[in-house]
Amino acid sequence: MDLVERAKKSSPEDPLFVAAVGAITNISNAILIDPTIIQNIVVVWLGGNGHHWPHQREFNFRQDLNASRIIFDCGVPFVQLPCTPVVTHFTTTVPEMERHVGGKGEIGDYLLKIFKEYRKDHFGWSKVLWDMTAIAWIINDRWLPSDLVHSPIVTDNYTFSFDRSRHLIRSVNFVHRDPIFRDFFTKLDKRSTR
Repeated sequence: MDLVERAKKSSPEDPLFVAAVGAITNISNAILIDPTIIQNIVVVWLGGNGHHWPHQREFNFRQDLNASRIIFDCGVPFVQLPCTPVVTHFTTTVPEMERHVGGKGEIGDYLLKIFKEYRKDHFGWSKVLWDMTAIAWIINDRWLPSDLVHSPIVTDNYTFSFDRSRHLIRSVNFVHRDPIFRDFFTKLDKRSTR
């Protein structure tokens, strides 16, 4: 498996950062195949909700409850980006996308097109751009401040239980949207003017 091979080439001093933006199945499976890789990787996952949210029936989390449980239980260095109520604040609008993404080459035009097609009525509308946040944390973790917390216990009811004797993970608590979008728009503009 590719992840296991890449992890084996990394080290605790120079870990492989693994950004996950969907179900955590493949990463959990890689850990089950070779648990020693947890010392060589850092998993950054957009999944689940805030630890005190009433439920964890978030899309990425609920797709594979067992894989979600494995990632919270195994002790891998782990950064969780909770969808609600944290990453839900990473929004943009059609006017902002038209101004900074449209006309920025084929990629920019494509991104604007799919953004606008997501919903017909754009009046007073904004959309979360979920997946960018995992990469943004890897680029600059100050854009997504986090706390060290005890890893919660995943229950069969899609909730969390807590035990303060468990290992620590990072849980993002806020999104500074402006510097993330500034970085994205700047890089897209530079790429389109080559």
